[in-house]
Amino acid sequence: MGGSENSKAMVVNRLADSIRDISGLPECQNVCKRMYGNLIRRVKLLSPLFEELKDSDESLCDQQLQAFESLRVALDLAITLLKSVNQGSKLYQALRRNEIADKFQQITEKIEAALSEISYNKLQISEEVQEQIELVHAQFKRAKAQTEFADLQLELDIAVAQKEKDPDPAILKRLSEKLHLRTINDLKKESSELHELVITSDGELGDSFETVSSLLRKLKDCVLTENPEVDTYESEKLSIRHRSPVIPDDFRCPISLELMKDPVIVSTGQTYERSCIQKWLDAGHRTCPKTQQTLLHTALTPNYVLKSLIGLWCESNGVELPKKQGNCRTKKSGSSHSDCDRTAIKALLDKLTSNDIEQQRAAAGELRLLAKRNADNRVCIAEAGAIPLLVELLSSADPRTQEHAVTALLNLSINESNKGSIVNAGAIPDIVDVLKNGSMEARENAAATLFSLSVLDENKVAIGAAGAIPALIKLLCEGTPRGKKDAATAIFNLCIYQGNKARAVKAGIVVSLIRFMKDAGGGMVDEALAIMAILASHHEGRISISQAEPIPVLVEVIRTGSPRNRENAAAVLWSVCTGDLMQLKLAKEHGAEEALQGLSENGTDRAKRKAGSILELLQRMEGEDGLQNS
Repeated sequence: MGGSENSKAMVVNRLADSIRDISGLPECQNVCKRMYGNLIRRVKLLSPLFEELKDSDESLCDQQLQAFESLRVALDLAITLLKSVNQGSKLYQALRRNEIADKFQQITEKIEAALSEISYNKLQISEEVQEQIELVHAQFKRAKAQTEFADLQLELDIAVAQKEKDPDPAILKRLSEKLHLRTINDLKKESSELHELVITSDGELGDSFETVSSLLRKLKDCVLTENPEVDTYESEKLSIRHRSPVIPDDFRCPISLELMKDPVIVSTGQTYERSCIQKWLDAGHRTCPKTQQTLLHTALTPNYVLKSLIGLWCESNGVELPKKQGNCRTKKSGSSHSDCDRTAIKALLDKLTSNDIEQQRAAAGELRLLAKRNADNRVCIAEAGAIPLLVELLSSADPRTQEHAVTALLNLSINESNKGSIVNAGAIPDIVDVLKNGSMEARENAAATLFSLSVLDENKVAIGAAGAIPALIKLLCEGTPRGKKDAATAIFNLCIYQGNKARAVKAGIVVSLIRFMKDAGGGMVDEALAIMAILASHHEGRISISQAEPIPVLVEVIRTGSPRNRENAAAVLWSVCTGDLMQLKLAKEHGAEEALQGLSENGTDRAKRKAGSILELLQRMEGEDGLQNS
């Protein structure tokens, strides 16, 4: 008996300690707050059971001990998860929110499974404690059966903040609130956490690094503009910020996100602040933090061109020149210049104007690769005068040259100032021509270029007027999977402008969108619904959608789709049913009421509002029918 008693005391004490550890964890201040808080709250409620068992003389059978041991293992895993999500970069946590939600779900299932093995009625515990534990068990069972609902507003805000160069300040404000990055000090800490993450991740961040860096830059600019309470030093920096534009992205170190003082190039062609990349190398890494490519060597080449550009920018904007970090003109090993070799670029431009088709093709291909490689090259190539020459080659009779030219322009357009230069060079009609008549790869890259250019609102009008939309719809229908995605993204962006909605509707897009929505395995349901939702806000769009018999597929998506698709389907259904009794009756016949009821209970906030509005329309219709029949 003594061994059994010891086993019982040990496992009960350890469980009580684990619950106490979890109960004492600090409040979570990131996107995991709700999941984190729910798990801690439920675990806390288990405390009375083990406190009472500690004082009990009752021995436990092997089955009970095994169940308690399973619970202890699950709680240890819970502690590890809870601690891991409440530290580190908040933006990185936000990008991993679905992965983290899955982990919380797995822990919940493990705890519920362990609780299912405990026979509470066989334990010597008070009735009150037994009732409480059974209640907690019921809560875990319910939590196991339903996943955490996605925060759609957060997903949309992150998506927009990622995609747009200057997102709506309201979106950035919501993100700063949701992520608890409200002040300069919050953002300083986040920047430090991100820096640490880069150093310790061993190059495993992938695309997340670029995304987090970009989001953090935009949040910093937003918080500085909001002018929160900051200390004197920050106020001085803020006054400079108000007198000058935001630091161009290409001038910031990808690791620290600060204006570079001593920019250096690594073997992959990427540029970093010397002290930051040196720290990365000193930590034993042999990959490029931004691209994850293996470094051929660890020599750091000063980027004099970029340093000069930063100096000019600082002078013209009244910003104090960055202090020199010692003597930067140390002896170089490896390459003596960056990819941005002006002489080499000039030689390529001479070949572009050559009458030799082979030379033209080779030069356009070389510029395409250089423009893809890094931001410095994109600046240098544009400054050398390549854009008008590449625009001329868009009408080349050689398909491969045309393909290289449009892709080079796509890569150059990543730089915001190049977007204007490309449009000013008269590129839009020629890009649209490539979109209509080029090879499939050229058409896809032409669509991606139009999307890139359409980020600027004034270009949306010009691109629509040049006849791009029918050609994009054609690519949407017959392109490769990647081509369809490029076309859909461009169409969505262009249709933010009201006049382009009418163009898309007249070009017959709605029938194609309905077809995509019906083909769940085709991989285009998300895009089709997003475009459909934006067209439904236009009078002609609404009429065209109504004529395409959308009700059955919309109801099916509301019943079974992803949170975002259910929301978009409800928005479209609301548009077509408002003021159209026939569509409303069709919706009722296809079981919309039940699907909407479910959506109103577990959809996103916007989806719940739309579902509620349609349910009101259905109830009003039933009321009117009742009056007519009485």
